[in-house]
Amino acid sequence: MRPIWSGTISFGLVSVPVRMFPATESKELRFHFLDKKDLTPIAYEKVRRDDRERVDPDEIVRGFEIEKGRYVPLEEEDLDRLDIELTHSIDILDFVDLEEIDPVYFRKAYYLLPAEGAEKPYRLLVRALEEIGKVGIAKVVIRNKQHLAALRPYEGLLLLETMYYADEVRSPEALDGDLGTAKLRSAEVEMAKSLVENLSEPFEPEKYDDTYRQELLDLIHAKAEGQPLPEPAHEQGGEVVDLMEALRESVERTKKQRRAPSKRKAS
Repeated sequence: MRPIWSGTISFGLVSVPVRMFPATESKELRFHFLDKKDLTPIAYEKVRRDDRERVDPDEIVRGFEIEKGRYVPLEEEDLDRLDIELTHSIDILDFVDLEEIDPVYFRKAYYLLPAEGAEKPYRLLVRALEEIGKVGIAKVVIRNKQHLAALRPYEGLLLLETMYYADEVRSPEALDGDLGTAKLRSAEVEMAKSLVENLSEPFEPEKYDDTYRQELLDLIHAKAEGQPLPEPAHEQGGEVVDLMEALRESVERTKKQRRAPSKRKAS
C-alpha cells in the first residue's frame, strides 16, 4: 500500500518525519444506476443546472457559495497561497488521557510509519506515549481540510485518528423530542444493571461481522443464477410487556447462558 501523505510530527522542539496510510476501508456494497429496459449502466452526466447543457470536465472549477446564487471560484493556486508548512505538519497541541475523549468525536484512522532515518525518534514517541498513557491532540491538513486529530500508540506504531471539531458535533438539545417523564424504580435499575453485567464480555472485534452485507451478496448471487429468493421479512407488531418481568426473564436467561460453557468444560 502506498502512502497518501507525508510530513512531520512536531511536539516541543522534536520533529519526526512520517508517512501516512489509511488504517481502515469500507466494505460497503456499491450499486450502479442502470437503464431498466436493457440494464445498460447510466453514466454520471456533468450538466448545467439551468439549461442541462453538458460541460466539458476541463471547464469545471470548484467554487464556494458565499450567498444565495453567488459563487466564488477557487483554483489550485489559490489554495497554494495558504500556509504550505501547515499542510505537511502534524502539530501536537496538547497531551490528554484517551478516556477524556468521547468516541462521538472520532472520524477516520490512519497509520503513521517513520520516514527513512526517523525510526529512532518515531519509536521513542511510541514508547513514551505507551508508558505515560497519553494521546496527542494535534492539527493536520489532509486533502485541503484541516482536521483535529488524536495521535496514539496502536500495536507498536502510531495511529492518527481525525476528529470532529466541537462545533461539528450536534447538541442533543437541538433534537426534536425529549426523554419524557417516566419514573424509574430502584428495582428496575438494579435489574437492568444485572442484565448488562451478565452480557458483558471483553471486546473482541473479530467476533462481529457484517451479516447484512453477506446476506445481500447471497441474494444478489441467487438472483443472478435464477434461484428462488427468500420471502420478505415481516416485522411483528410491538407487544406491550411488563418491563420488570421482561428484565427478570432476560437476567435469568443470560445467567443460564453464562453457566452453560462451564458445564461443558467440566464434562
